[in-house]
Amino acid sequence: MKGETEVLPVPPERAESSSRVRRVFPVFVVLAAVLLIAEHRLHVLGYLPWLILLACPLMHVFMHHGHGHNGKRTAAADDGSRHAQSHRDRNE
Repeated sequence: MKGETEVLPVPPERAESSSRVRRVFPVFVVLAAVLLIAEHRLHVLGYLPWLILLACPLMHVFMHHGHGHNGKRTAAADDGSRHAQSHRDRNE
């Protein structure tokens, strides 16, 4: 029973083409992005106001997790904290 897997050596031709792909692919992606933006700029700019309006509720939903809004407070607790705050404000 063999516990280790065998690793076959990579031929030098294949290693060279792999490094070439690693250099060329990012250039291709950037070029494609530039062409898409240039050709579809008017479409994107037309939807920009709607995308900004859509971002508002999405940020509201996804960003409230860090404020401690966990929904465990009751109405009585809210009234008590408001009363305590107003009492502190009067005494200062």
